[in-house]
Amino acid sequence: MGRSTETFGKKEKEKARLKKAKDKKEKAEERKANAGTGKSLEDMMAYIDEHGNITSTPPDPSRKIKVNSEDIQIGIAKRQDLPHDTVRNGVVSFFNEAKGYGFIRDLQTEESIFVHINALTGPLKENNLVTFETEQGLKGLSAINVKLK
Repeated sequence: MGRSTETFGKKEKEKARLKKAKDKKEKAEERKANAGTGKSLEDMMAYIDEHGNITSTPPDPSRKIKVNSEDIQIGIAKRQDLPHDTVRNGVVSFFNEAKGYGFIRDLQTEESIFVHINALTGPLKENNLVTFETEQGLKGLSAINVKLK
């Protein structure tokens, strides 16, 4: 006598497939039965009033506010660039001679400015007072013409 080729796993998969088909058919019949009782488009519309609240009534056209598209600001405001030819004062907050770069903290604006070893006129160590100029680099301001004070 030959063994049945139907295994437990095959039986379970077939049961799940039949159940899924049955559920799908029941949902389709339910949708057909409730097709005429659905809400109209007007019932589903939602509006936003002048205060930003969601309402079911359309907004009053007399309360409409005209907004100039140039006044809308997306993102952050652009920072005003400082003149690059002025000499600035700062303190070396970090400098790694082995890697050849560091950072100078500007005494006036308290911002950290990148400095490369090629921009130095002499040796530099941490906590040295320096004077420098700035230029716009790829990732922000970079110090150039760095001199000990």
